[in-house]
Formats: sequence, structure tokens, C-alpha cells
Amino acid sequence: MTVPAFPETKVALKGRKGLIVGIANDQSIAWGCAKAFRALGAELAVTYLNERAKKHVEPLAKELEASIFMPLDVNTEGQTEQVFERIGKEWGQLDFLLHSIAFSPKEALHGRVVDVERDGFLKTMEVSCWSFMRMAHLAEPLMKNGGTLFTMTYYGSQMVVKNYNVMGVAKAALEASVRYIAAELGPKGIRVHAISPGPLATRAASGIPEFDELMDKAQTTAPTRSLVSIDDVGAATAFLALDGAKLITGGVMYIDGGYHIID
Repeated sequence: MTVPAFPETKVALKGRKGLIVGIANDQSIAWGCAKAFRALGAELAVTYLNERAKKHVEPLAKELEASIFMPLDVNTEGQTEQVFERIGKEWGQLDFLLHSIAFSPKEALHGRVVDVERDGFLKTMEVSCWSFMRMAHLAEPLMKNGGTLFTMTYYGSQMVVKNYNVMGVAKAALEASVRYIAAELGPKGIRVHAISPGPLATRAASGIPEFDELMDKAQTTAPTRSLVSIDDVGAATAFLALDGAKLITGGVMYIDGGYHIID
């Protein structure tokens, strides 16, 4: 039996190119992931939501030495396509994609699921689920040598989490899309993962009422008795982009100190 030879860890993603969607600031999960990908040698493209967000994201993109830095609001017609067109033109390939965006109008998110208006529901689903499906569609032709697609989910997709409401419905749809896309793109060597971190103090989480209580519960209940950090999420996510993870696909990776196994 021969001992497997692993490449030098620090350059395990050297030559790989990845798109990071969803950095809002230095507290973002997408930032934790981007740092981990970059530390392994990957070259990154980074997007920002709008001009207001640009000033927070630009210094981070510079730190990552991102060669492509573009606006991307999935609600703006054609912007998603423009990002992938530029990647195709400049890189000619894409090896991984991180989708770390979700949105629900306040009146939809803060109300009961049974009361959600059609417009609020459609907007929640469009940004939180369909945008990932669309990006997977655009990434497919660029992943000529296989690749990895990542999206961010949460335990509220599987269990009723107080105040998570319609976002739980959207995340359940997102996780189902991960399974179907993994089955469809698997023969091309493209892997698909839903990453499910424990509660984190991010800008997105600040929109959920009583979120502090949720974090306290996670810390006292999780088997590891610790909260997850964006760097913990980044390290585990980057592992799934490595060749050593080439036969892992279609599932939900919980990075929550084991919280999801506790009743």
C-alpha cells in the first residue's frame, strides 16, 4: 500500500479561479470563505451589491488581490450575466462559486408564513433561491474541468426556528435545488454544497428578531459549547473545494458545533 501524497496545503487551490458573491463587510460569512480560498492560493473575483456597499467591500477585495471586482445586484436585469461574461472573457474558466446572498422584504420576514403576500414570497424566493440556480446555470459552461458550487443555508430550513419564518421556506427550496443541481451536473465533475453555519452575528442576521437569544441557545446547547466564527466556516468550505473532497456532493454541511443534532 502506498501512502497518498498530498500537495503542499498552502497552494492546494493554486491556479483555481473562484467567484465570491455576498461580501457586505468584514463580518460577512462570504469574507471568511474568501480569505480561506485565497490562503490556499486561489484567484478570486469579488462582487458588491451597490455603490453604498462598494466602500466597505473594495478594501477587502484589494486585500484578496481580486483581479475582477464588479457590482452584482441580482434584482438588476442583466447584471448577473455581465459578471459571468467578464469571467468567461478574462479567465475562460471558473473552478468554484460561492453564493452567499439572501433577502426577504421586512413585512414578509417578520410576519407569519401563512400571511405572506405573493410579492413578498416571490422576492424572497427569487433572491434567496432562484439566483443560485441562475448562477449555477451560468457557471456550468465555464467549469470545463469540473468545479464546486456553494450556497449558504441555515437549520431553519429543516426545523421551525422562531422568527425565521418565510426564510426557512426559501432555504428548504434552496437545499432541494442543491440536490437536484448536484445530480444534474455531477457527471461533469461539478459538485454542489449547501453550507449551514450555526448562528453568526452578521449584518444579515441583524434583521431577525431576538437573534441574540438564538445565539445564546446555540452556545449553551451545541456539543462543542462554542459559537462558530466566519473563519471556521471559511476553512470548512475551502476544504470542500479541494480535490480530496471530489466525491462529496449534494448535501448540507453543518458547521455549527453539532447544534443541529441536539433536540
